[in-house]
Formats: sequence, C-alpha cells, structure tokens
Amino acid sequence: MKKNKIIFWSAVSLLVVWEGLMPLATVLFAPQYVNAGTKPLGYPDYFAYALIICKVLGVAAISYPKTPEKLREWAYAGLTFNLVFAFISHACVDRKAEFMLMPLVVLGILAIAYIYDKKIKKAGKVERAGAGTNAYQEVSAL
Repeated sequence: MKKNKIIFWSAVSLLVVWEGLMPLATVLFAPQYVNAGTKPLGYPDYFAYALIICKVLGVAAISYPKTPEKLREWAYAGLTFNLVFAFISHACVDRKAEFMLMPLVVLGILAIAYIYDKKIKKAGKVERAGAGTNAYQEVSAL
C-alpha cells in the first residue's frame, strides 16, 4: 500500500508541476508566451487561456484527496483528451517527433496516476471490509 501511494503521489506531483504550475506561471509571469504552443498549431488565442484553466482545474481535482469520485474521473478524462488531441495536433501540423512525444510522455504519467489511484482505492475498500467476517465476499459484492 505504501509503495502504491508513493508511486501515485510521485506521478501526481509531476502532473501538478507540468500541467498545472507551469501553465499558470506562464499566465502570471510571462503572458506573452501563453499562446506559444497553440498559435503555431492554428488555434485562436483564447483557446490557450481556456486550456490553461481546464488543466489547472483538472490537476487540482486529481491532487485534492477529498475530490468526489465522479469529478476525479472527469478530470482524468479531460486531461486524457487534452493530451491525446495535443499529440494529434502536433502529428498533423508540425510533424516534429519531440513535439509529438511530449504529450504521450505526460499521458503515460497520467495513466500511472490513474492506475495507482484505483489500486489505492481498491486496497482501502479491502481494508475497511476486513473488519467483517468474510472480507472477500463483502468487497466482491461492491
């Protein structure tokens, strides 16, 4: 259980920095570069701001432990869509391997966070059910 939490929080920490703090810092401290990644792909200027807001809200939902489960799932889904479409945009427009690879690396980190989030939740259900007489039946009934 401890190993799972370390892996989960390591992945989430990377996501918070990459998908949350860096875009937010760009808006606050270097606004002239806000659309540096979206403009060459043909997206309008306002799209970069919407993307930054959604990224920050998504990583906040994932990193806050008391986020409702449905909202957390939507946050994972939203960030997944963002990264998949970033890959597709780079593949179709600039076709540079380094630009196409980065969203896939971050998507891999997001997948690790998602998988270990589920493992932690499942282990928590097993521990809570362990107080009963037949823990396996109680958990499998869920």
